[in-house]
This record gives sequence, structure tokens and C-alpha cells, in this order.
Amino acid sequence: MEKDYSKYFMPDLKKAGLRSKSSTEFIYDDLVIPEALKEIAKGRKYLVRTFGCQANERDGETLNGIFEAIGYTLASKVDEADVIILNTCAIRENAEQRVFGEIGNLKRLKQNNKDLIFGICGCMIQEEHVVNKILDKFHQVDILFGTHNIQNLPSLLLKAIESKETVVEVYSKEGEVIEALPVRRNDNLKAWVNIMYGCDKFCTYCIVPYTRGKERSRKMEDILEEVRELKNEGYQEVTLLGQNVNAYGKDLNLGYEFGDLLIEVAKTNIPRIRFTTSHPWDFNHKMIDAIRDYDNIMPFVHLPLQSGDDEILKRMGRRYTYESYKELYNEIRSKVKGVSITTDIIVGFPGESEEQFLNTLKACEELSYDSAYTFIYSPRNGTPAARMKDDVSLETKKERFNRLCDVVLKHALKHNKEYVGQTVNVLVEGYSKRNKNILSGYSDSNKLVNFKGDENSVGKIVKVKITKAKSFTLEGEQVE
Repeated sequence: MEKDYSKYFMPDLKKAGLRSKSSTEFIYDDLVIPEALKEIAKGRKYLVRTFGCQANERDGETLNGIFEAIGYTLASKVDEADVIILNTCAIRENAEQRVFGEIGNLKRLKQNNKDLIFGICGCMIQEEHVVNKILDKFHQVDILFGTHNIQNLPSLLLKAIESKETVVEVYSKEGEVIEALPVRRNDNLKAWVNIMYGCDKFCTYCIVPYTRGKERSRKMEDILEEVRELKNEGYQEVTLLGQNVNAYGKDLNLGYEFGDLLIEVAKTNIPRIRFTTSHPWDFNHKMIDAIRDYDNIMPFVHLPLQSGDDEILKRMGRRYTYESYKELYNEIRSKVKGVSITTDIIVGFPGESEEQFLNTLKACEELSYDSAYTFIYSPRNGTPAARMKDDVSLETKKERFNRLCDVVLKHALKHNKEYVGQTVNVLVEGYSKRNKNILSGYSDSNKLVNFKGDENSVGKIVKVKITKAKSFTLEGEQVE
């Protein structure tokens, strides 16, 4: 028997993929908290579990901020929580499976506490098949909402509590820019700063343009105000966030772009600036020159290649060739002293031949990345690539993946060995997870450094002499 979902605001991927020429709406002070919910929240606790990328992490901080604005306090463990929200990622199939496993694990809490409110939000909930599966099989879920209406959490929460029914509100649209939402940051040294939302690139394997909406930039003055506030609060580092930060400003038509924003953020004199993620298509000379010219813009660039084969790149919808990518890569290496460059690579894209894979291996050997995030292709329901014939066996994909990892690790270790004997600046974040007697932090070039040093250095940028290199980390001793 077909179920009636007409009472819900259900997701629609086709609608989510539409793009109009309308200008972005900017909304300020959009958070409304019902008085009745403030009363309910007294003495109650919340817990938000976030899966996925940095954009999700930043959304999780906003969810935390909204809960605390309502009056909830943070639970130290899941069994204490009166409200649990899973903030989800849809970029790969294994990320979705982790969430479904967590939904099942939390069922026992609902059985033991009938008043527990259990919600799921984020990119997964923008997918029709996911919401249908949850409504059909996971009746312990009370609230489902997407990426475009985080600010509606208070009203959704109150509705679920009062109605005792599942509440579904998922908007499939291009999206707005909503400012001034509360935030509870997860770190007091390093902060995520959204500069834009969404993506218009529509790579054939990627679900993000459908789950996050169109590219829409925040106004520069709002970004700079946030960075200045963070600097005044003692933050040492900001990371400027976007699905494609290089496209920043193009939609605003105000005469500035990402290179201009980088320069203005650098002028705030916050000690460290990073950014992610960059699409090679939009990376230009002004950006490179800004990184070169300002000491507080860190010499680190994440530049996704995805494949070293032109035919595969074309079928991925990446809009560049390997040669044009290599030209950009070499310009960054030549202009920015001590730069570290990392990448993303997908193995086993539909129809990938051995020869095409070898072109990717050749590219990794030639470019010699500092590190790479490597993935076996994961089909995303609703994307063009999911409809392509995939004649590469899983066994072949795994074998290619292992060969690629060997090359990546070899070059990562080579680059790290170049640091031995050098003195680098490290932002000390605390103690190593594996050794409570060793301090840990990241260098300017984003290398994880574990070192012997003064415990009073936590929260400061110190100089560390590198004594040993591993594939993923450096070791050293504090010199000042």
C-alpha cells in the first residue's frame, strides 16, 4: 500500500537542481523562539552529532547555538539528552550507511524514554529516497529538516513535542543567505567562517549542488565583521568556507571576488587564514598573489584533481584538462614559497580503463602532492554519473585504490622529510591524542606536528624544530 506523504514538505531533487537568474535574498535576525518552547527547555539537554565536511561542522555549531538560545544545555553523553539531532552528510554512500547505523543504535534510547525527541537534518535529508526510507522504516524519528531551514528548528521542535507526530520540512530550492544566527563554536582557537553557500558546478558524480542549492555569497562586510569579532575574542585562525570558495562574489556583481576578500581578511591582522575548498576552474592569479603577498594567509592549497585523464575529467564535468590543471599547480608552486598542496582523487569512475587510471597515477607522480584524499567512486542517486554504465568491478577499484595510496604515501613522506632540520611555526592546539606528554598542532603549511614543549604554549603560535618525519605527521622540539 502506497503511503500518503502529502502532509509533509518532502524533498525534490529535480527542483533542487534548477537555477534561475534571480538575485539572492539576504535575511537578518530570522530566528524566532516560541515562549512555550523556552519553558519546555528549562532543565533539559541537547546533543548534536555531525557527520561529514567542514560545512556540516559549521552547521553543527549553528544548531548548537540555536539550542542554547532556546535554553537547552549541552549533554555530555547521549543517554542524558532530551533532544538528539544527527546532522548528516550525503557525499558518499558509506557516510549515509554510518548515519543509518546510528539511527538504529539510538532506537533503544527512544524505547526507554518516550519523551526523547530525535531529529535528523543536513544533506541526506535533501534526498527523496533517504526521507522515504526513514519514514518507512525508522519510526523513532520525530523531525526531518534540510539544509535550507536550520533557522526553523525552534518551531519544528515545538511542533514535534506538542503533536507527538513526525514533522518533515525539507525545502528544495536555490536558497537564501541567513545572517545573525547564534553559534556555539566547538573550538576557541580555530573558527570556520562561511563565505558562500551552494554550488553551480554540477560535476556529474556530485550530489552537493542538489543538497546545498545555488552558489550564493555573503556580503564582504558581514564576513569581515565576523572575522574581526573572532580576532577580538582571541581566535588565532579562521578557515573561509564554501563548496567552491573561488567563485565567491561572482553572484553579487559588486566588483569584488575571492582574491579581494582574501586581502581584506588579511588586513584584519588575524594571525592565520586558510580556505577550502577550491575548484581549479575558478582559481586565478589574484588569489595566488594574495597568498604570496600576505604572511597571515597560510601557504596551503587544497586543489582537487579528481582524475589525471582528460576523458574521465570531461565525463566528470570538471571543465579543465590535466594540462591546464598542471599549469595552475605549477604557478602556485613557483609563486608561493613553502606551499603545501593537497588534492582529491576518485578511483573507479564509471568506465575508467586501466590506461585512464595509469594517467592518474602518472599525474600523482609528476605533481608530487603533499597529501591526497583518495576515494573509490560512490554513485549518488539522482546524479548523471549514477546513470552511467559502470563496468569496473569492485575488486579492480580496490586494487587501483591501493596502488594510488602507495604513490600518495610515497610523495607525502618525501615532502615531510624535507622539513627535517627546519624550524616551523606551529599553532599549539593541545596534547597529542596518543601521548599526553607531547604537544600537538599544525604548521603554516598544514602539517600536523607533535613535539616536546612548554605546556604554557597551548593556544599560542610557537617555533618548533623538526627532528623526524612520517607520512602523515612531523615530530620536533620547541625552540621558542
